[in-house]
Amino acid sequence: MAKLSLHIGLGALLAASISAVPALAAGIEVTMNQAKIVKLARDADTIIVGNPEIADASVQDASTVILTGKGFGVTNVVVLDDQGTPIIDEQITVTRSTASSVRIYRRSEVQTLSCTPYCESSYKTDAERTSEAEMSAGQ
Repeated sequence: MAKLSLHIGLGALLAASISAVPALAAGIEVTMNQAKIVKLARDADTIIVGNPEIADASVQDASTVILTGKGFGVTNVVVLDDQGTPIIDEQITVTRSTASSVRIYRRSEVQTLSCTPYCESSYKTDAERTSEAEMSAGQ
């Protein structure tokens, strides 16, 4: 089993720009505060996430990566094998879950309710609070 290391930061931009494997147009969509399992074609050695405030990558085993949506937006993930060859170079889009939720807009105030089955205030991450504050400031 390959030793896995996780590198996060500006190195992702360089790795993404010199990658020989083109990213798919659709990329990978992850819902905020949820995880998505990504199975790899071969064992990984290095995982790079462009912006760790948007998504996080954790290693299950050498051929399984778990992506977690941490903040709204778009970033990328690059996975390299032990020879430095890209296994995946994909864009990650983190979106809000719309299932069983309602957003109420009162002038500049936004309230999100989770309706499962009764509507109650939903948990908000720092990214959601920042996003709502920015939307309120723009109005």
